[in-house]
Amino acid sequence: MLAFKRIFGKDRNIVIGAIHFPPLPGYPAFPGIKRAEVNASRDLNAFKRGGVDGVIFENNYDQPHVIKAETGTAVAMTYLGERINRSAGIPVGVSTLWNDFETSLVIAKLLGLDFIRIPVFVDTVRASCGVIRGNPREAVAYRRKMKAQNVALFTDIHVKHAKLISRLSLAQSAKRSIAAGSDALIITGEWTGDAPDVKDLRDVRLAVGNFPIIVGSGADDRNIRTLMRYANGVIVSTSLKRGVRKPSEVNVKAYSQRVDIKKVRRFVKVVASKN
Repeated sequence: MLAFKRIFGKDRNIVIGAIHFPPLPGYPAFPGIKRAEVNASRDLNAFKRGGVDGVIFENNYDQPHVIKAETGTAVAMTYLGERINRSAGIPVGVSTLWNDFETSLVIAKLLGLDFIRIPVFVDTVRASCGVIRGNPREAVAYRRKMKAQNVALFTDIHVKHAKLISRLSLAQSAKRSIAAGSDALIITGEWTGDAPDVKDLRDVRLAVGNFPIIVGSGADDRNIRTLMRYANGVIVSTSLKRGVRKPSEVNVKAYSQRVDIKKVRRFVKVVASKN
């Protein structure tokens, strides 16, 4: 809880907006770095003016994903992340998909970011890019090597877009993550746009006491009050973008669809009115 409250200045009702980059260099659909920068700036502006407590940037549209980021992704994320962090004025984090905590930690250290997201920390899962085995000791050791102990680790348990191979229950994964050095637990549904089961949130809350829990997918202004009964915060983006869902898009909406400031304000207002 200490790192969580240090970053946000409070320990509940926290809204983190996710800035989704378009396909980055090395992917055929890369639209150019200037387009990526303009998109990120517009989404950051919508989130800030809408009143979120922090933002996280991610390479969601690098399809197909790889477990460790390629050079083009790492360089572009550093370039874009520097521009986001320079203008943010609120806490900033990074997630390098699929599970590249090394690249995330280096970016966070270089740019002075506040946290990273690690999709697979203690579990073993099968994703589209292969089997991923969580290695919390390696992640914590690499953070120490980078002299980035002030960078918090927000870690998923039973992460979306993957089949769980390890046999730990959600509560067991939660406890193991905390023991291994997690600073906050992220709980998702099965896919982008899919909210976690409220029973799962309740069970983890009972298992971990007042340790920070973050809803990591599927939140909108209709379900967030219920989800936040058991969670301290939420990472949100898809439901706050303009336009309709794209049936063929794994990320539910296309990278060209921008975050809508009116939706952000409404969402933040609902979260703030929870108590």
